[in-house]
Amino acid sequence: MFDPATASYLLGLVVAIAGGFFGAAIGGNFAFAITGITVLTSFGIYLGTDSTAGFTYLAFGPFVGPHVAFAGGVGAAAYAGRRGYADSKDATSPLARLGKPDVLWVGAAFGVFGYVVQNLITKIPWFGTHTDSVALTVVLSAVVARLVAKGSFLTPEKYNDSPSFFGKIAPTEDAAWLRYQEKAGQYLSLGAMFGLLAGGATLFIALAFPGLAATGNAQTFTFAISAVCVMFLILGAQMPVTHHITISAGLAAVAFLPVLADNLVEGLSGKDFWDKLSSNKISLASLFDPGHASYGMLGENAKGQLMMMAIVALLVSVVVGMLAAWLAEFQARLFYNRGNTHFDPPAAAIWIANTIIVSLANIAAPLF
Repeated sequence: MFDPATASYLLGLVVAIAGGFFGAAIGGNFAFAITGITVLTSFGIYLGTDSTAGFTYLAFGPFVGPHVAFAGGVGAAAYAGRRGYADSKDATSPLARLGKPDVLWVGAAFGVFGYVVQNLITKIPWFGTHTDSVALTVVLSAVVARLVAKGSFLTPEKYNDSPSFFGKIAPTEDAAWLRYQEKAGQYLSLGAMFGLLAGGATLFIALAFPGLAATGNAQTFTFAISAVCVMFLILGAQMPVTHHITISAGLAAVAFLPVLADNLVEGLSGKDFWDKLSSNKISLASLFDPGHASYGMLGENAKGQLMMMAIVALLVSVVVGMLAAWLAEFQARLFYNRGNTHFDPPAAAIWIANTIIVSLANIAAPLF
């Protein structure tokens, strides 16, 4: 009666009800930290079974995908605020504490909304394959949450008295996201170094396990570490928020290395670099071990050239990390700082940065 794809979609749809409920019950930010733990677990599942289902179904699917569980917590908080139960902007506190089942069921509804919308975005011609559909869905869900709480998106009545637009939206003591990473020197430094960190880790994972790069999961390792750091943040440590930086910079590394190394190795063009490595079960982990005696399919000269291209890819990661850091702070000033509900600056940065990275990599490929 149902083909496997339809049945799988319906299964996910049903589970998303519980995913959104779960996110509301434990709090959106706690649910997001669990997403990070689940991503790390998914790497273990992949290494043990060669299956990416841990990523697609558990970490970024109806179980604890941010568009389901985190968004469920945000939406439920907005509803709770409208009903006078709690702060509508509090995306951290577990809402089960309120003892109001209606709040949790609103979270379930947002979970279903996120699951459906994310799937629809992936089917949009060109755009669906050139953006981060999960992050964009988190943003769209936040828009709905603000409507639920009867809030507005741009709040000029709350702007600072300044002649410039950037002065008007500048953070204040009562309207800020993270005071310790709001200045240019602060967020750009974080963007550069966490971007470099993410690029380096992602390239190792991608070259050692190219199947993870071919399926778009290699860059989620440092994203997961950043997500786990959010757990420490909400428990009281003043951690930097960096998951928008690490996933964007990691993506830049795996997107641009094939462009830079096009045909450096015979038979490996930029277009299908990761796919061919994966399908032929070729691991280049030895690139990161200078004392390794075997270069596999690479000669010593090609190994050196590929590593030099990897360094250039890391420089791209640094730039992208800084871009993502700026995008998050800018959108925090526009939509989060003076809003009455949670609007996620990292998610807003991720989908924009992802679209830019993938588009530029596709444009640049014919030039090399």
